[in-house]
This record gives sequence, C-alpha cells and structure tokens, in this order.
Amino acid sequence: MEKIDKLDKRIMEIISANARIPFKDVAAVCGVSRAAIHQRVQRLIDANVIVGSGYDINPKSLGYNTCTYVGIRLEKGSMYSRVVDELRNIPEIVECHYTTGPYTMLVKLYARDNEQLMDLLNRKIQGITGVDSTETLISLDQSIKREVPLCVTDNSSSTSEPVAQQSSNPAIILDECE
Repeated sequence: MEKIDKLDKRIMEIISANARIPFKDVAAVCGVSRAAIHQRVQRLIDANVIVGSGYDINPKSLGYNTCTYVGIRLEKGSMYSRVVDELRNIPEIVECHYTTGPYTMLVKLYARDNEQLMDLLNRKIQGITGVDSTETLISLDQSIKREVPLCVTDNSSSTSEPVAQQSSNPAIILDECE
C-alpha cells in the first residue's frame, strides 16, 4: 500500500484550487522537480484519488438561472437503475444520488426559468414510469463549494491507524492530520 504524504496533499491542494496551473509552477511551490509532480499526480490518478479534471462553467452565463434539487420517490427501490438510465437523457440534470430517508433519489438540475423547470418536473421527470412523486427545493444561493478536506482520518476507530482508500485500484493510505 502506498501513502499519501504531505507533498501529495500540498499538490492536491494547489491543483484543486487551479486545475490550469503548470506542473513547473507546482514544482516551484513544493520545492521538487516537475517530473516528481507529474509522477505523483499520475500515481494519484491511477489510484483513483484524483478523479477528473477540468473547468467549472457558470450555469448562469449560459442562461440557466434556476438551480434545483429534486427529491424523487420511486414506486420500488428496485426501479432505481432503470430510472437513472432515463434521467441520463435529461441534460439539465447534473447530479443524481441514490439516498436514504424520505426520497429514493436526489437529483440536482439547472433550468433556464420556472417554465422550463415546470416542464422538466411535470413532463420529463414525473413522466418516467416508476416515479411516484417528487419534491422540489430551489437553491437561492450557493454559499460554499469546495473539495473535501485533504486531512482525512478515521474517527470511527479508537486506534490511530491510517485510513485505506477504498477502490478497485491500488490502495493508498491517507496520513492523519498533521
């Protein structure tokens, strides 16, 4: 098992704040070679610690002025996979989660206005076979958006053993907070 050390955490902190930063600049901040940065980032990608990269697009700049969370109740939980396949065909849906609690699923979507939102809800989402009901929560403002903390510990055990990253890829041990 490999370990995520202080340098890995520092690299992830820098590139998560600015995905476009050149590796040479990351190397300069961290005091190591560009090759070392490249190798470490590739190792973190291979281990599924870093997933994806890219740019965040401001939905409002494209005319999507309404951010909405929709709780969906299904007739049966076993319909989840089939319903997800149909939800994938609605491009305004940007996230979908299988949840516990009052909803079977929670989706996040963007609509241009209330009329489009009503169409998405009434015709597209509620029109899917197996969708029993929906509840809509409109986001008025997004106050916080960030990545998870890079300091990861397992608070569920009394030992101070590092936490193993769960994945089908090579295991990486996450150091405790320092």
